[in-house]
Amino acid sequence: MTECTEPGNVLNELLNLLKLEKIEENIFRGKSQDLGFGNIFGGQVLGQALSAASQTVPIDRSAHSLHAYFLRPGDPRKPIIYNVDSIRDGKSFTTRLVVAIQNGRAIFSMSASFQIDEPGFEHQASPPEVPGPEGIQSELENARKVSHKIPVQIREKILCEKPIEIRPVNPINPFSPKKEKPVKYVWFKTINKMPDDIAIHRYMLAYASDFGLVATSLYPHGHTFWEPDMQVASIDHSMWFHRDFRMDDWLLYVMESPSASKCRGLSHGNIFTKDGRLVASTAQEGLIRYHSPKK
Repeated sequence: MTECTEPGNVLNELLNLLKLEKIEENIFRGKSQDLGFGNIFGGQVLGQALSAASQTVPIDRSAHSLHAYFLRPGDPRKPIIYNVDSIRDGKSFTTRLVVAIQNGRAIFSMSASFQIDEPGFEHQASPPEVPGPEGIQSELENARKVSHKIPVQIREKILCEKPIEIRPVNPINPFSPKKEKPVKYVWFKTINKMPDDIAIHRYMLAYASDFGLVATSLYPHGHTFWEPDMQVASIDHSMWFHRDFRMDDWLLYVMESPSASKCRGLSHGNIFTKDGRLVASTAQEGLIRYHSPKK
């Protein structure tokens, strides 16, 4: 995407991006999305890889977990090839290994597990008491307030309408951050109604799960990825799907960082529906390397 998409079409564009083109059995090709940061957004590769894996399993099985590594930066100007390896097809569980390739080299790998729908024991963590999404300004509205500070070369992309509306409960000023507790609360949902296919909602959530997760580990240090001296990148990403949900209903993303060391920050996340059901959990370690300015 080099220019802003017409309002109302951005969600369809993202759905098409995650749909993929089937080249051969277990081989898919995906287009790339340029968000203006030079590299491919990690959530795009997560979502596309889960989409590729989902298209190779029986329709009665849904993804319940994924574990991924980001191996090399991706080029947003080029497509990505996804090779899916059918590791196991059991009575209850199905396992797939996905490798994303650009320029003949692996840039990403992911293992994903799928399960038939089975009843069983139930318990879950409770959501925190935070304000609902009503009346909270969106991330896009907040960005427009500081638009003059956004680098010119990416300003238009940042200020375009987004397919997923994000409303941060406890936002920070990305250009003047203060030291805060490593906890972040965000409401989000797609701007339009989604198809009813549960697989689409799951790989759309995988796409969205990468927004802001690693950045939470910078909160207690008073830094953000916007700083030219900060090098921030996802290293790995794990996700568990607990219960069914819809991406076109409000979801609360609760993110916290229990540790940072050796230029790596670890963040955990829980995703709740508006009525308090825990539908997914995440974990991610990211590179948070600070290059001290030279005198």
